[in-house]
Amino acid sequence: MADFTYTTVPGKLKSLLAKLREVGVPPKATVQWLKSIGFRSSNDPSMLPVLRQIGFIDASSVPQDHWRHYRGAQHKQVLANALRVGYADLFAVYPDANTRNSSDIEHVVTTSSSAGKQAISKTVSTFQNLCAEGDFAASGGAPPPPPRPPAGSSGGAPPGTPPAQGGGDPVPSLHIDIQVHISPDATPEQIDKIFESMAKHLYAIKK
Repeated sequence: MADFTYTTVPGKLKSLLAKLREVGVPPKATVQWLKSIGFRSSNDPSMLPVLRQIGFIDASSVPQDHWRHYRGAQHKQVLANALRVGYADLFAVYPDANTRNSSDIEHVVTTSSSAGKQAISKTVSTFQNLCAEGDFAASGGAPPPPPRPPAGSSGGAPPGTPPAQGGGDPVPSLHIDIQVHISPDATPEQIDKIFESMAKHLYAIKK
């Protein structure tokens, strides 16, 4: 089980992730780039390895597709998926690691690291702060059903077609929508005549 990366400023991860969606994607995520978007503290560069952990940048600090996808409307799902990959060893122990308490996460981290207590605490906090910004319910949901084939195609009968009887071809159905526009000035007698006429003609169609 590999060591997990951490930042000494886990509380700033939310702000950094928000910035990733606001600013352009740089050629490389460097310390100078961090400073240019407002993260000037001497501890802020420790967040860059975290971006590498979740696949937002590669070993050369070049932004990857996860970063670009995170800028879209489904950013919370993208982050959750990135965390499942970046922290795969942790999710292998606890499939619901994103909902586990600090003690559970700390136990897993301790078994895979020789770091001291403070570093392990920061590792746990780093993971939990990241999870707080992801949507794991959506990322772990079932895929959407396939689109319904168009009416008349070989993919199946159009909606509303009764099931085949005796293994034969489907029996087509007829569906008619009727709209009636009645003037606000119409008298009750005129309205009755309209519906009386409709009933007569609809009965004729049914026969």
